[in-house]
Amino acid sequence: MKREDLTEKLLDIKREKGWSWKYICEKIGGYSEVLITGAILGQMKLTKPQAANAGELFGLSKSEVAMLNETPMRGMQMPPTDPLIYRFYELVMVNGPAWKALIEEEYGDGIMSAIDFDMVMERLPNPKGDRVKFTMSGKFLPYKYYGASGNVPEYGFKEE
Repeated sequence: MKREDLTEKLLDIKREKGWSWKYICEKIGGYSEVLITGAILGQMKLTKPQAANAGELFGLSKSEVAMLNETPMRGMQMPPTDPLIYRFYELVMVNGPAWKALIEEEYGDGIMSAIDFDMVMERLPNPKGDRVKFTMSGKFLPYKYYGASGNVPEYGFKEE
């Protein structure tokens, strides 16, 4: 079985049972809803205890449970074709240069980690239409300047 096949099986069971993502995430437990949903969709891995919980919930075989604990091949076709996902891509294409400039001015030469990272999604009621709020927090990782010697900085932290 391929990971994509397991994802389809899990989604079929979710549909048949009428489960919400919130319900599934509560039963598996331990991480944010974004991460657990991502794991069910094949983009993240679950810990062994979480994979066991998912196995019990979905009635999975030992090899399927083990697959949920394996590091997946992450990503998707670019640019994405789904309109909602494409809007996130568009956010990055349009705002990315400004985000990069602001991060570098504040922190120095580096990146925001997508590994040491937290994300929360919230619904904000609004009379003009509810709003979707994402809060992202990633560790700043300065670039390492290999071969640095003497008074040359080794890492790209903001210079004072």
